[in-house]
Amino acid sequence: MEILVLLAYAAILALVAPFVLPRSEHYGSFVPAGISLVSGSVIWLILTWLGFHYDEAWIWLIVMLSMPVGMWLGAKRLNKIRA
Repeated sequence: MEILVLLAYAAILALVAPFVLPRSEHYGSFVPAGISLVSGSVIWLILTWLGFHYDEAWIWLIVMLSMPVGMWLGAKRLNKIRA
């Protein structure tokens, strides 16, 4: 169930990404959403291994704030690599 929330949040970030990220010809419009979903899933997994519980607010706060950061950094890095 929690993964569905992350997927919905990644979809919202995908809608916002074209307005926040600079335009690039080096990747498609769904790539930032995929990057944010993967980064959120990895951070969720790491926090779960560290002992955070799903019903605590800290895991949600950390993941929800790190997904846009991961999307921005990943898209910037991908644009730099492909250019």
